Amino acid sequence: MTTHLALLRGINVSGHNMIKMEALKTTLEAIGFQNVQTYIQSGNVFVDTEEESPAKVGFQIKQEIFKVFGHEVPVVVIDSSDLEACFKNNPFLKEKDIDIKKLYVAFISTALQSTSINDLKISQFKPDEASIDGSRIFIKYAVGAGKTRFDQKYIEKKLNVTATIRNWNTVTQLLKMFSER
Repeated sequence: MTTHLALLRGINVSGHNMIKMEALKTTLEAIGFQNVQTYIQSGNVFVDTEEESPAKVGFQIKQEIFKVFGHEVPVVVIDSSDLEACFKNNPFLKEKDIDIKKLYVAFISTALQSTSINDLKISQFKPDEASIDGSRIFIKYAVGAGKTRFDQKYIEKKLNVTATIRNWNTVTQLLKMFSER
């Protein structure tokens, strides 16, 4: 049995793509996922399954959400090693007096090349900063996520990928939950 964490993008935000987490849990259990556990309303879902492929798990979840709820919801599926790598590789955590509230991670559907950072043209968003690590982009916002154009839509457009962003507190909590499963 493999535990996957599905990160759903764009649900329950500003009244759009509303899905109650209990209904989502029931829906996923009905198609065979086990030990389904959700965290907060923004679409973080742990599932256990015999399926090892994160891409296949993501496709199943996306397909079922569309079938049952009628929402086209992008899904990025990761495992505990992805979250552990966030803590090990986040360059911004090494900075003295870092404000954790300004740290975010964009989880990407495919691994990125180190040269992808050039495609993002991050310099036009200064003083925001970003660093690519495999299928993650570590982000440090100068003011906050709500006050920048360097967001998930921009990342997706520039890199032609599916992306979903989580704040550092959520990433921390999800890793804790992974360790408790």
